[in-house]
Amino acid sequence: MSKIFGLRAVIEAIQAGKTVEKAFMQKGLTGSLYNELNGLIKEHNIATSFVPVEKLDRLSKNQNHQGVVAQISPIKYHEAEVLIDEICSKKEKPLFLILDHITDVRNYGSIIRTAECTGVDAIIVPKAGSASLNADAIKTSAGAAFKLPICKVDHIKDALFLMQSYEIQSVAATEKTENTLYEVDLNKGTAIIMGSEDRGVNPSVLKIVDAKAKLPLYGEISSLNVSVACGAFLYEAVRQRL
Repeated sequence: MSKIFGLRAVIEAIQAGKTVEKAFMQKGLTGSLYNELNGLIKEHNIATSFVPVEKLDRLSKNQNHQGVVAQISPIKYHEAEVLIDEICSKKEKPLFLILDHITDVRNYGSIIRTAECTGVDAIIVPKAGSASLNADAIKTSAGAAFKLPICKVDHIKDALFLMQSYEIQSVAATEKTENTLYEVDLNKGTAIIMGSEDRGVNPSVLKIVDAKAKLPLYGEISSLNVSVACGAFLYEAVRQRL
């Protein structure tokens, strides 16, 4: 992932349509250029962290960053409405993967790799609060991040309502159910939802999904790593569709 720094440079990158993955801004910035940049960041819903100047010095390698450093995404994200419509018009039983605030970049990369190997048609992530698609994520994905379409949406629930309009069922991976994965019919248009490492799928999302499913666990540890659990869910979809 490349970095750019300087108020005017970041403003021009956003205006030129570059995909800014995240902006790091110095605490306490003021001025007209800062106000212009801040307006663009809010307009494009760009993830932002306000950090001390020492971190910006490290990110920019002590160059004149003017209080802002931005990470430019190595991929172009797809528009969810356009891509979902295109996929659903071509495939009878599409398979989507929705990641509800996965925060670990290596988990993110591993999930992308497994998704590409299992024939997932697209991955959908929220614009804010998720892991960045940085060098570690891309390396862990073994290049799959360049092969599999990824969409960013304002809210996961927006994506689910859109899926429902195409009669795509939503299946959430959660321990808050009595149903195991092996009781759910995945041999039809499906969106599998995997939750964050610390809290799982958001309760507000669980309220609107079509089905909930869990993996049976027989050891003393009560949960699996999210990338491992995701692999189990995706390969069960593969098994049912063979």
